[in-house]
Amino acid sequence: MQLIDLSRTIEHRTPAHPSHPPVIMTVWNDHTEVKKAGKTEFTSKSLTLSISDHSATHVDAPCHFNPSPEAASIDEVPLENFYTEAVCLDLSDVPLKHEITIDEMEAALGNTGEEIRKGDTVLIHMGVNERLFGKAEYLHDFPGLHVDTVHWLADKEIIMFGVEAISPAPEGEANFKAHIACAKRGITHMEGLMNLDKLIGKGRFRFIGFPLKIKGGTGSPIRAVAVID
Repeated sequence: MQLIDLSRTIEHRTPAHPSHPPVIMTVWNDHTEVKKAGKTEFTSKSLTLSISDHSATHVDAPCHFNPSPEAASIDEVPLENFYTEAVCLDLSDVPLKHEITIDEMEAALGNTGEEIRKGDTVLIHMGVNERLFGKAEYLHDFPGLHVDTVHWLADKEIIMFGVEAISPAPEGEANFKAHIACAKRGITHMEGLMNLDKLIGKGRFRFIGFPLKIKGGTGSPIRAVAVID
């Protein structure tokens, strides 16, 4: 069994979508401060974090873009949704800012020799980190899914899909169309994934990405992992 970490490191000023606040990480106390408990002296260190529920590698809850009072917050989503079978599609050769079509997804799926099954998680490798991570363009130039492609995935009755970028579709109207389509179709997605290139050619695998239990949360950071048998 092989475990592949698909998560971004949470650190001070982790790249964030412009509509969400950045991660702020500071030292709360450290080993320079000597403390006492009775006659025992000791030191300890801890950090303080200020984060959005959409920080780093994270999953969106249904209530993020669905205004219905019935739309689930992240603490209400079944844990089974974050422990699924999965496939990864290689679309790393698409142009930046491109909206991936259904035909392109079908071709990438055909290249895997696999099928998308009901209840799957579908990860989409678009070469975002290799081409953009660490650059200012990371926040603006990423490719993503055309809204019709989101519906194509929903038609296959997936649980969710995941991308490396800060949004599931290119910046602007396409991004909001994709979010709204997810809300309408009852699926969700993850953003900010890492190491998807390591899943290409691996076939089917187990995906694990449990969220924090944030009351009323519109999303949550996750520790995303692929388990390769």
